[in-house]
Amino acid sequence: MLSIVVPTYCEADNIPRLAERLNDVLSAEQITYELIISDDNSPDTTNDVVLALSSKLPARLLQPVGRDKDLSLSVIDGIKAAMHDLVVVMDADLSHPPEMVPQMFKALQQNSEAFVVGSRYVPGGSFDRDWSLFRFLNSYVATLITKPLVSCQDPMSGFFGLNRTKIADYDRLNPLGYKIGLELMVRGKFEHIIELPIRFVDREIGESKLDLGQQLKFLRHLRRLYTAKFGTLGEFFSYGLVGASGFIVDLVFYYLLQFLGAPHQIARALSFWPAVSWNWLLNRIATFGDRERRPHGKQWLEFVLASLLGFSINWGVYYVLTTYVSFFDQYRLVALVTGVGVASVFNFVMSSLYVYNEKRK
Repeated sequence: MLSIVVPTYCEADNIPRLAERLNDVLSAEQITYELIISDDNSPDTTNDVVLALSSKLPARLLQPVGRDKDLSLSVIDGIKAAMHDLVVVMDADLSHPPEMVPQMFKALQQNSEAFVVGSRYVPGGSFDRDWSLFRFLNSYVATLITKPLVSCQDPMSGFFGLNRTKIADYDRLNPLGYKIGLELMVRGKFEHIIELPIRFVDREIGESKLDLGQQLKFLRHLRRLYTAKFGTLGEFFSYGLVGASGFIVDLVFYYLLQFLGAPHQIARALSFWPAVSWNWLLNRIATFGDRERRPHGKQWLEFVLASLLGFSINWGVYYVLTTYVSFFDQYRLVALVTGVGVASVFNFVMSSLYVYNEKRK
């Protein structure tokens, strides 16, 4: 017996086609199933569509009460409401082939300790060749940065199956955005991951829900998962990424000020300010985004003061190296990078324990 969870928002035109194809293939395999349309209160005709389907197919509608629209939470709602322990999650837009559901179900029956993924990136899998270079690179980079978290070729897949009893406490899940499969893989108690090849095709009806806002949520979600798996090291990784972006800001102003006529040592001192403000804001949003939000001005000042201590180390190293070592005077960028590296650990400790400490009011 199988539960199929389909998260939806404005997919009324796709739901009947998906339901019919699922029923055809599952009936042929004599698999007893239920279809849960976990809908985010769509303003279209989803209610009427599912009501009509329920008169002839084992389909039912699930809609949230009192929460914001969120695809990941729709999936969790559907899994929690499922009648059966073996669950397959898939999209409504037919980008995930319904004909693969029996294979995923059988894989779960044979090994209920596994997490089963419909994968585009294992031998036999493929994706729509009409993808733009940007879309392909976006998927590739997103997959690459999840490698330390899971041993999976397609961790971004929204087509997956699991034994729902392997999630100890669904209320402790902390998804953000649309990559709930990755959340479950990281936080669930699965012995291994089974990847079955699929051909991923673009939707024919409706529009994709993926936008810049969802991608930013994914990055924040990724930071949460790194922290969940690696603890402080995960936060340090995120802090390092923020610092790397701040370094670019620092570098731009460092050279811009010299271009405008400032001596390089003065430029080095002044470029600190836009960079530190950038780092404070991104760390507030990303690295320590789950901690209590304290007043902007006060926290910015505390971050600046803490950073100035680190910067004194940073600038001191830069000054000594460029003043007394001819190599570093010739290659000042190397001296700048060395100073940044020496101060980074100190800055992280101060930020974590003082500036963004959630116990402080």
